[in-house]
Amino acid sequence: MIRRDLKPNNFTYPYVLSSCSQMGLFSTGQKVHLRIMKSGFGSAFSVGNALFYFYVKKFEYLEVGLVKDESLIDARRIFDEMCEKTVELWNKMIAKYVSIRDVKSARELFDEMPDRDVVSWNTMISVYAKAGDVANARDLFERMPEKNVVSWTSMLGAYAAVGDIGMAQKIFNKMPDKNVVSWNSMMSIYTQKGEFQQALDLFVQMQLEDVQPDSFTFVAALSACSNLSNLESGKWIHYLIRDWPRMGVIVGTALRRGKPNDYTYSCALFACSHGGLVEEGREIFKAVKTHLNSNPKLEHYCSMIDLLCRNDQLEEAESLIKDMQVEPDIAIWGALLGGCRERGNLKLAESIISKAIELRSEESGVHVLLSNIHASMGQWSDALQARKFMEENRIRKKTGTSSII
Repeated sequence: MIRRDLKPNNFTYPYVLSSCSQMGLFSTGQKVHLRIMKSGFGSAFSVGNALFYFYVKKFEYLEVGLVKDESLIDARRIFDEMCEKTVELWNKMIAKYVSIRDVKSARELFDEMPDRDVVSWNTMISVYAKAGDVANARDLFERMPEKNVVSWTSMLGAYAAVGDIGMAQKIFNKMPDKNVVSWNSMMSIYTQKGEFQQALDLFVQMQLEDVQPDSFTFVAALSACSNLSNLESGKWIHYLIRDWPRMGVIVGTALRRGKPNDYTYSCALFACSHGGLVEEGREIFKAVKTHLNSNPKLEHYCSMIDLLCRNDQLEEAESLIKDMQVEPDIAIWGALLGGCRERGNLKLAESIISKAIELRSEESGVHVLLSNIHASMGQWSDALQARKFMEENRIRKKTGTSSII
């Protein structure tokens, strides 16, 4: 076009800048910017808008560093020079400040806005909520002319961030509309505070209200069952998972969102165990060391061994225990013993019991399992001997533990 001595105009430049940003040709885009400045088309809204998004794209594309910071400064300069600004432009500029945790600049810009939409309010409420600044989050929330489910859920997160479970419950109960994120947020608050029964009750309520669960819902619910040792509810959730059409991606989705921590990986492995996802569980277990820069912890090993034993991979489970970087505890041996029962591996079961005795464990579960293994094989005298050992060593069977004899 230039070679033919045809002059670009305010219709041409936006397409050129958009192409440069999409192709990552930022040096070329800056040359186009210089040409725009010389031609005087920078004052046109379409061109100014294109320039702004060009520098925003450059900011998003670049790694952390001085050039990245300069790109945001360039975007802000273009923004300030624009005579006409849409609400979307204001929101985008605020969002970029939020992305670098520059709350001060984001708030100053928010306060300057001539008009705000629900996105503007939610962005600021969310940033204060994540920072645990309940006072500012609540102030904006109360001033907000029209609240939506995102606004309410952000406030839920604000109270959760400071550990105020009472106010979080009040916000949740007052919500006029709830989506799956709202339910998951409240379940997460309960599980993090050790209120596992309330988390499970909330999951049941979700089913009653016909709210479609997602990956986080199942992980939180299974975690609650695990901590409560609630086998029946765990089985029920297991059946729901098995019938879930997208079970193959549930755990992967949960781990991709946000930054997974020890708790996330433990819950994900637990979900794999109850969903029969052996391969996915192996991948998650490998990822623990890579993503957390540390060796797997006891709870990770326990979940992985339970997964392998539940899915007839007893030899792999035994091998994993031998290679553990930490000393196995009674929960580890108990998980392996459960696998022995399924396979009828009496020799390994007796070996595990000796390990339990070495740990001086008073956990009745492993001894009950050994007794049941003997009984299931018709070895009644050995089964009674295992029970006698429990009585002599004053190892009491916990309430709710079923047995064959």
